[in-house]
Amino acid sequence: MDVKAVSDYLIHRLRHELKQALSYHSVEHTIDVIEATNRLAISEKLTPHETKILETAALFHDSGMLVQYKDHESASVAIANEVLPRFGYHQSEIELIANLITVTKLPQRPYNHLEQIICDADLDYLGRDDFFIHSFKLRLEWQVNEIRNTSLPEWFDIQINFLSQHQYFTKTAIALRNDKKLRNLEEIRELVVRGEG
Repeated sequence: MDVKAVSDYLIHRLRHELKQALSYHSVEHTIDVIEATNRLAISEKLTPHETKILETAALFHDSGMLVQYKDHESASVAIANEVLPRFGYHQSEIELIANLITVTKLPQRPYNHLEQIICDADLDYLGRDDFFIHSFKLRLEWQVNEIRNTSLPEWFDIQINFLSQHQYFTKTAIALRNDKKLRNLEEIRELVVRGEG
């Protein structure tokens, strides 16, 4: 299981093959999720093998964007199934990675600790200072790719609903991100009240 080699391979592909119009689902997002995954893996005391499995799943979780936007998780699993055997991954490891990719699909419904970690890593930004930057990158991506056009008030409503319903699952993410997520939610509500949305 050569995580470094497969990471070099896929990051190169994402940098050169992803559409420029993907302002949110970019190579930077993938790297961000890998970094969040590794932070959580350390804090949640995973084994080195579990960490490698999670890091690989984070690497591949949005790779399906190379193929399709809708249901990109399925395409991500297909890419992982095709690529990972070449880098020394066993079938049982690939199946575990496929499950971890699939569980990132919204709404998130993780059933075990590793699934909880990748779900929290994928939406780590909700509880960070750069939340609004990522939020507007997603809004731009939807508009440019004709996924959904929203007015600013509509976008803020979507964000309020999403943040209100979202939950972190791991002890680490709850401790590190939940309070800031709630403050971000309150800030959006204040913008709406002030009429800036």
